[in-house]
Amino acid sequence: MEYIEKIFKKTGWISILESVIFAILGAIVIWKPEGTVKAISFILGIIFIIVGIGKMINYFSAKGKYDLYNYDLIYGLMACVLGIVTIVYSNTIGSIFRIIGIWIIYSSFIRMSLSAKLKALKLNIWIYSLILAIIMFICGLYITMNSGAVIVTIGVMMIVYSIIDIIEDIIFMKNVKEIF
Repeated sequence: MEYIEKIFKKTGWISILESVIFAILGAIVIWKPEGTVKAISFILGIIFIIVGIGKMINYFSAKGKYDLYNYDLIYGLMACVLGIVTIVYSNTIGSIFRIIGIWIIYSSFIRMSLSAKLKALKLNIWIYSLILAIIMFICGLYITMNSGAVIVTIGVMMIVYSIIDIIEDIIFMKNVKEIF
């Protein structure tokens, strides 16, 4: 039993270390959201290019040109093009998050319309629907004006997750003896 207890405690410490690293990454995402998007775009672009080259090599090494259903050459070329576009237009990729803001604004207008219909039906719940729609509108507007807001939110969620995970790991490690 002592051996298993040591393994669980070691696993708990490794999990805490992983959570701390995850929290540090979250802080970096919050600190430099635009730089993070560029770095992620660059890494994704490189991955696409590597996968594309691999597909093209596979096509020529497997004599895929004689297989009517082997599209590895096309997949490889498209992956390379996608990788290059991802690297070259990394600034534009960050702007794509603005589309999320526009969608949230659209959804808020739908909810405002629903709120008006609920009021017409004399249901008291209309006010809550309206308040939530206004909050959604403000959030959507903020995201549209600040494309890094989505990235910062992801960073905050990474830190919150890490803190919760660390607390859970500590509780688990303190109660390992009771598990057995």
